[in-house]
Amino acid sequence: MSKRYWELFLFDILVAILKIKEVAKNFKDAEELKRNFVAWDSVIREFEIIGEATGKLIKAGVLPGEYQEIVDFRNLLIHHYFGIDAEEVWNVIQSDLDDFAEVITHRIAALNSTLKQEIIQDLIEENQHLHFVIEFLKKLST
Repeated sequence: MSKRYWELFLFDILVAILKIKEVAKNFKDAEELKRNFVAWDSVIREFEIIGEATGKLIKAGVLPGEYQEIVDFRNLLIHHYFGIDAEEVWNVIQSDLDDFAEVITHRIAALNSTLKQEIIQDLIEENQHLHFVIEFLKKLST
């Protein structure tokens, strides 16, 4: 397996957060989200990506260890399968994701401008079908 640049993990987290927020906005509460297995599975998968990428960024020294709780949440989701607390997932979506997105966005803003623009262009091409991701990335590139 080739080594991946840590900067890409920032964008992995950001896109995953955007996807979760986009899915969740279609539901009024945790139970309704959980009853829609496609949406529920999608949200859990995106949390897995967030946790994995956060762990890599902690190891790289890009994020402080206080974000280990995000990695721990990912592990809880992945290893408890059917025992996942839907209310806890919903609360994280409603209360914590925007703050973490802001942290990640600030880290992205501090990247080398040329590298940032290259990654954003690649992600725009890769996510052409996701208008909400494209819109956010275009704002990020200015």
